[in-house]
Amino acid sequence: MAEISQKRPPRITPLGIHPSAVVEAGARIGEGVSIGPFCHVGPKVTLGDGVELISHVALGGNTSVGARTRIFPFASVGHEPQDLKFHGEENSLLIGSDCMIREGVTMNPGTEGGGGKTIIGNGCAFLANSHIAHDVQIGNHVILSNNVLIAGHCSLGDYVIVGGGAAMHQFVRVGLHAFVAAMAAVENDVIPYGMAIGNRANLAGLNLVGLKRRGFERDEIHGLRRAYRLLFAQEGTLKERVEDVASEFANHAQVIEILEFIREGGDRAICTPREVRDSTA
Repeated sequence: MAEISQKRPPRITPLGIHPSAVVEAGARIGEGVSIGPFCHVGPKVTLGDGVELISHVALGGNTSVGARTRIFPFASVGHEPQDLKFHGEENSLLIGSDCMIREGVTMNPGTEGGGGKTIIGNGCAFLANSHIAHDVQIGNHVILSNNVLIAGHCSLGDYVIVGGGAAMHQFVRVGLHAFVAAMAAVENDVIPYGMAIGNRANLAGLNLVGLKRRGFERDEIHGLRRAYRLLFAQEGTLKERVEDVASEFANHAQVIEILEFIREGGDRAICTPREVRDSTA
């Protein structure tokens, strides 16, 4: 990995840097990197092998971009977080490999109040004008459609898909393989394999289409459906129903993931079906 030691690159470089780009001294550039016209790469940025900046990309802060990630025009990545409590403390943004970051995407590093790190997994797709706020944790193979807004301190598990224009409240957790519908306003945690819709969002069943597409077996899906019906029945409290489901599905790995997600808890309540909202205490 080469380290840039001049304020401006020469007009022709072996790193594939366009002459109009600005790569500041201290930036670390991997093999086969392409930096297109009018990009700006700050002095603490690291670009892994094969990264491509199409054009007009602004990368700042202590930001690391994984191998083969592609970033499209007018994305702003790694600059100061939009948090009025931020006072210049050390922070970072870590982006995994093989990601796609489309036009106008914004990604902020962490803050002292959230551990100082925003972390993005591998193989993710962030479509145009989506926003990742400070201290967010995103798993692998996550897809955010256009104009999705992820507030500070949220976490999204592997294979989560979020539809266009959806927004998430601070500290919301979304479990793996969950689906959040377009325009949803999510203020509570979404269970693994769940599907959230509406404003304010409610749980509308399981992400059955996603489960089938990813090759889950019929028996696994049937078990999840039965456990879901029991978890969100109208009798008893959610805590009581969790214990009942745990007894019946002790050997069902996916159901156990849901139960562990609920038991772990967080700063937000659990997103439930609309008709059982009053029985979750």
